[in-house]
Amino acid sequence: MFLPHLLPLLVLLFSTCSPVRATALTTAISANERLCFYADVDKAGEKIGFYFAVQSGGSFDIDFEVKDPNDKVLLDGERERQGDYVLTANHVGEYSFCFENDMSTLTEKLVDFDIMVESEPRREAPAKPGQVADQTSALEESIFRLNGQLMSIKRTQKSFHTRENRGFSIVKSTSNRIFWYAVAESLGVIGMAVFQVYVLQTFFTKTGRRYKV
Repeated sequence: MFLPHLLPLLVLLFSTCSPVRATALTTAISANERLCFYADVDKAGEKIGFYFAVQSGGSFDIDFEVKDPNDKVLLDGERERQGDYVLTANHVGEYSFCFENDMSTLTEKLVDFDIMVESEPRREAPAKPGQVADQTSALEESIFRLNGQLMSIKRTQKSFHTRENRGFSIVKSTSNRIFWYAVAESLGVIGMAVFQVYVLQTFFTKTGRRYKV
């Protein structure tokens, strides 16, 4: 049976995977609104991944700010369309991630964001020395390479998702403009026709005879 040989490899696989606490959300931010989200860091040295992308609204831009537990600004930006950052948490406590839609007076923004707190991976094998000695290094290298490839695929998926949402928003906005332009044009044609009928009627009425040439 292959089970005795696979079991140490599976244990090693799960031991090298780092614990991750992630929050992926999509939120609507009204005009002149400031909205903050928070993530807890249990120990210094943990990695914080922060990704956001404006899906719809205005010029697809937003102001953002990231602060540590001591209210020190770690990241900030104005009129950013999207961002993907990795920070090292030097202090234990609550980190804040704020979005601000001050540049818009009427437009609501839809923001997709992801906050991930990740501990450094453990490289020690829990198996006994010599049990999987020949395969440990190769397996660890394969795991970290696969992890990097998966993260690359995840970022690509997010990029395509953002492009799709922005394209849909642009098409929807253009469609609405065309519809209201057609309505205004139709009302203008109807109004002009009514006005022409009224003018023609004045030429053939008693009160309108003075307009004849």
